[in-house]
Amino acid sequence: MVTRPLRDSVGAHYGSRSWLIQRSTALIMVVYTLVFLGLVITKRRFDYEAWTALFSSAAFRVASLLFIASLCWHAWIGMRDIWMDYVKPVGVRLLVEALTVVMLVIFVIWAADILWLGAVR
Repeated sequence: MVTRPLRDSVGAHYGSRSWLIQRSTALIMVVYTLVFLGLVITKRRFDYEAWTALFSSAAFRVASLLFIASLCWHAWIGMRDIWMDYVKPVGVRLLVEALTVVMLVIFVIWAADILWLGAVR
């Protein structure tokens, strides 16, 4: 008896989800960047006090973490496609993909540590 795989690996809509996620994360990053640049440009002086006041806001810290998470998810999709296209041995590709995921998760955790615990230190 032949069983059918749970998910088709080919077809007209394969990759649509990744495409949509990349566009969504790019939109989040563009909005954050424009808001950040607007805040920096409208300040007369952007010194240490202004910087700490900006990041003392919980909303801005959440937005910053959302930016970092979006950046890492965006990077994951791009790197996964590069690894799938250019690394042919399955074992090596899985290792490189796993290392990429671990690295990106560490970056998000590190950013959260800086945004929340960095202000306490």
